[in-house]
Amino acid sequence: MTEIAAFARVKRPVVSTWRRRHRDFPAAVSENSGRPLFDGVQVAEWLIASGLGNADPTDLRSELALFGVIALRERFTPWQLVETLGSLLCLRRLDRGRPLTDGTNGPLGDAEAESALWSAVLRRAERIDAEDDFVLRELRSLDATAAPLARLAEDLVEAAYDERGAYEWLLAARSRLGLDSLAADAVAPELRRLLTQLTDIRVRLEHGESLTIADPHASTGDLLVALLDDTEDRENVKVLAADLDERLARITCRRLLLAGVSELDLDVQTGPDLEERLADPDLVVTQLPYRPGEDRSVFAALAEIERAADLLRPGCTAIVLGPADALVDALKDTEASRLRSALLRSNVVESVIALPGGVLPFRPGYRPALWTLTRGPVPEAEGKVLLADISSEQLTTDVRMRLAEDVLLWRAEGFRALDGHDPRYGRVVPVADLDRAFGGALTPPAPPASAIWSDEVTERPALIAEAEARLERATADARAYEGEQGSYRGGVLRRVGLLPPRTTLGKLITGRRVTRLPGHRVDDRHLAPDGHHAVLGPEEITGKWPVGVRRIDRLVLATGYDRVALTEPGDVVYTLTPRLGLYVDHDGFSVVAFPARVLRVNPDAARPLTPRVLAAVLGAARGTSRSPSAVRAARRMEDYQLPDLDPDEVLRFDALLAETERRERLLRAQIDALAEARRLTVAGLADGTLTLADPLAPLINRT
Repeated sequence: MTEIAAFARVKRPVVSTWRRRHRDFPAAVSENSGRPLFDGVQVAEWLIASGLGNADPTDLRSELALFGVIALRERFTPWQLVETLGSLLCLRRLDRGRPLTDGTNGPLGDAEAESALWSAVLRRAERIDAEDDFVLRELRSLDATAAPLARLAEDLVEAAYDERGAYEWLLAARSRLGLDSLAADAVAPELRRLLTQLTDIRVRLEHGESLTIADPHASTGDLLVALLDDTEDRENVKVLAADLDERLARITCRRLLLAGVSELDLDVQTGPDLEERLADPDLVVTQLPYRPGEDRSVFAALAEIERAADLLRPGCTAIVLGPADALVDALKDTEASRLRSALLRSNVVESVIALPGGVLPFRPGYRPALWTLTRGPVPEAEGKVLLADISSEQLTTDVRMRLAEDVLLWRAEGFRALDGHDPRYGRVVPVADLDRAFGGALTPPAPPASAIWSDEVTERPALIAEAEARLERATADARAYEGEQGSYRGGVLRRVGLLPPRTTLGKLITGRRVTRLPGHRVDDRHLAPDGHHAVLGPEEITGKWPVGVRRIDRLVLATGYDRVALTEPGDVVYTLTPRLGLYVDHDGFSVVAFPARVLRVNPDAARPLTPRVLAAVLGAARGTSRSPSAVRAARRMEDYQLPDLDPDEVLRFDALLAETERRERLLRAQIDALAEARRLTVAGLADGTLTLADPLAPLINRT
């Protein structure tokens, strides 16, 4: 059932609920150590027919085929599965889409039929790939026991509609197959899109150019396939690739062939050097192989960049992803500093970009950086380098688009003082300045000009003056209130005699002094910042998000949530997840989002409470926290003990709480205004756009 949850992209308890509520849910076919096992085809058909779950029907079919592949890990190694299935898919493509099982008959599992099927596959491979460029050795390495893989390959093709989609699905599941080493250097999707955007491959091909793309460290070909995904014009693309590992090189070769590159336009080599036998590269895109920090050589990384630069002809571009300690950080090694300075002086370095950590998901502690190289830049860019730094940003779509625009406009226009584009994430720096700072860090020397001259920066003095005015008004309001009401005095005395009797929230609910109401499940897609009703969930109640940030439109609420009841003024909204949180909704008309719930005080009870008092005593109840290792709280909300105060004492307590709330609002207004003025002042002084007036200047001017 855990696998069904992953299959349907839901949480594990949802599957148990389906099994309990839906009588047509597939029955278990067997058990394994007490766990029920289900027929995958039946589960997939039930999910498609019922429409439940969060997976598309196409994804369900592909997942079903992948589950069949994963189930064979006991008979084949992960490498054998990836290599053999990839070879079978490639053989099918080379044979113009002819099914692998074509011309073979016999029941599944029959030894004679399996042997005949595999023999037919081998004969086709020997005929089509006689020189063993793509598939022959992988298929010859197995015997007839691999015949089920041919049928699985057909299932993958049927689910993905073609051999290429089937192979990409298979490689996307390499970690699930146990090949973490193949996924360890995979980059995040947004970084992959950034690299593709920086190549400008689509525009180049639209102009009718024929492109030769090269990757001297291809690994499994992820970057090359990402570039090919960005264009439909693959007939005008040639690919050069190399890798030290022959198995990875052959995986890349099959992958590129399935991606639509012609056999005659494809040259994948094994070895440390990329030989330009097919054509001279127009575009080089590569990711330097990862090395642990203690074994990493800064000089070796820079030498690899130098090799990539040597592949470029005039007008050609290279994009190199590597370690930040070699590409961006200050260098201590003299030899490495000389090499980096030589690369900068060679007028081939176009931009240097410091990237955020985490863009290589399997290596979260690795800090990457990016160099773009251009042989023969535009005259306006000669002798200059664009230094950009997004290491403190999250690589979102907006950040990616703006950064790519910075680099592409710099490549096309160079430096134009009057009407040029101001980079949003960097500065254009003369190479001579970098050469003088021998071995210095390649980071922007100042904030981007666009940030300094933005409306937010130019309006800072006015915004600071406005915050200071709000502070003066808030201070005056607090003093006026203090003058009217006097200093704060709670009138608290030590109780003499018996303590008040104890009760529990459960008893208050049973006695109808308090009513408990459920929260509602609200789809996040229906939330908006400008809706009519505030949404109160655990995030708002615990103070993680301000109240009012999440809202829902009244029309959406009426059409999609006909059973939702709004809160009334004075309702106490509470949550136990992730910890106890209480919030008194004085305004009402809000939507409470599950797992938050509502406590509503009954004012007509014999011993009534007020919302403020109820929230205060519940928040002070003993034993409400939970151990970090605990799954749930130590006791239920109904078991929380609280004092059963006399009605007169409840009223005095409520008045005291209301008074503290009023004074807190007055103080909060001062704190918020002061914090805003401080934030703007610090930001202006930090980026150099503001300065402070000399307090003695007025006295000097008067004298």
